[in-house]
Amino acid sequence: MTVRDRLILAVDVDRREEALALADLLTGSIGMLKVGLELLNATGPSIVREIRERSGLGVFYDGKFHDIPNTVAGAVRAAVRAGANMLNVHAAGGMEMMKAAGRAAAETAAELGINHPVVIAVTVLTSLDEAALRATGVPDSPSDQVLRLARLAQDAGLDGVVSSPQEIAGIRRECGPDFVIVTPGVRPADAGVDDQKRIATPEAALKAGADYLVIGRPIRAAADPVAAARQIVETCEQVVG
Repeated sequence: MTVRDRLILAVDVDRREEALALADLLTGSIGMLKVGLELLNATGPSIVREIRERSGLGVFYDGKFHDIPNTVAGAVRAAVRAGANMLNVHAAGGMEMMKAAGRAAAETAAELGINHPVVIAVTVLTSLDEAALRATGVPDSPSDQVLRLARLAQDAGLDGVVSSPQEIAGIRRECGPDFVIVTPGVRPADAGVDDQKRIATPEAALKAGADYLVIGRPIRAAADPVAAARQIVETCEQVVG
């Protein structure tokens, strides 16, 4: 994959027209769009197919499913039918839930005769630090909890995980070179941190071993989103080739 292919834009908007305009604008400058809960709830999952057919970009269906195994399996089947190239569940949902998600994705893709989507598990949200995690009843550090959940996701047969930049190297050591790591909390050096707490620059995240970078406001809110995306790609290419 090129660096551009590894760049995912978080389309955190609530209007179909705005999302499609971003897809039109950034085709050729990024590899994929992340459609999250705000847009999915505002427009419905049909936006996934619209983006793919209109722009040719892949879509990361960021539904963060977390429920009993049967319910999550049904949600995964719906996401695959909607056209998701990548989708996620919460690793905290447990082994059986993740296994059900993986089976549902594989079976639905086979029924439709399409490529198997990448199924990944959210470990610890990048907005949580140690104090916030402890308040939820988890006594371990974010890095320890992320590694525990990453191993669980791998044992469940999922393709990879979502984790902050700070845990990439540990996951890569624990889970090997083929385990997919998708990394939000990525900010160029001159960008604000917004509501993220465990962050890194794009080039640092790629050097640590991330496969995909999820970047939102530093591109989406830029005066020139295309130039912002291309600058990130060029900077990363200088570091990782």
